[in-house]
Amino acid sequence: MPIHATAVVDATASVHPTADIGPYAIVGAKVTIGARTTVGAHAVIEGPTTLGEDNRICPQAALGGPPQDLKYKGEPTTLVIGNRNMFREFCTVHRGTVTGHGTTIIGDDNLFMAYSHVAHDCVVGSRTVFANGASLAGHCVIGDDVVLGAYAAVRQFLRVGPFAFVGAFSGMNHDVLPFLWSSSDRAVRAWKVNSVGLERKGFSKERVAALQKAYRVLHRHRHDRAAMMAALEPIAAAFDDVKALRDFIASSEQGIHGA
Repeated sequence: MPIHATAVVDATASVHPTADIGPYAIVGAKVTIGARTTVGAHAVIEGPTTLGEDNRICPQAALGGPPQDLKYKGEPTTLVIGNRNMFREFCTVHRGTVTGHGTTIIGDDNLFMAYSHVAHDCVVGSRTVFANGASLAGHCVIGDDVVLGAYAAVRQFLRVGPFAFVGAFSGMNHDVLPFLWSSSDRAVRAWKVNSVGLERKGFSKERVAALQKAYRVLHRHRHDRAAMMAALEPIAAAFDDVKALRDFIASSEQGIHGA
């Protein structure tokens, strides 16, 4: 187990023999680090935190710190991270709170660029990209294959649907629709289908075209929720992606950034 002589590893930490702990890194109490995970110079991992296999924590990243919640009084909450994630320089991810569900959860194959932030009690899916400075407030749920542009900010308790793209410097105050490209002009809205991103993920032209048709329905009926849902029904019956989009809208408790 290559642990640098200057690293500090707590006696209660569990580090896999194939993991690599760099110079001046700190691995705190009740931290579990999986196989082939690397922890860069000066990175800090506090516990209780569990990291899976093949993760890379770059220099100065800070994972598993206590939540930035004034109600937090030192309760034993956790951070759980899957496999093959990349946490770049100065990225921060915090543990959960007892007033939330107690755990911050991150899936697999995610990229968190420099200065990005995941707050307490968030649930992040797999294959997401957080560009530089992208930030989540507490209790957010981020679907699979989401891209958050640089300095995008998501308010607490919001959801970002799978395959969504959020433009740089956008402030999200409502749930973000899946499959669509949302960004700021005078107000945040879903401007179009995230067609380039979907095609890169292997979506067929037919699936993208169905979502394009659904988007036109959203735009046409953006001031009439009942008419919007009714018009989506026949498309949703034929295409699972549109059904997922319709169900996301129907289940939203925070409202949506419309088309």
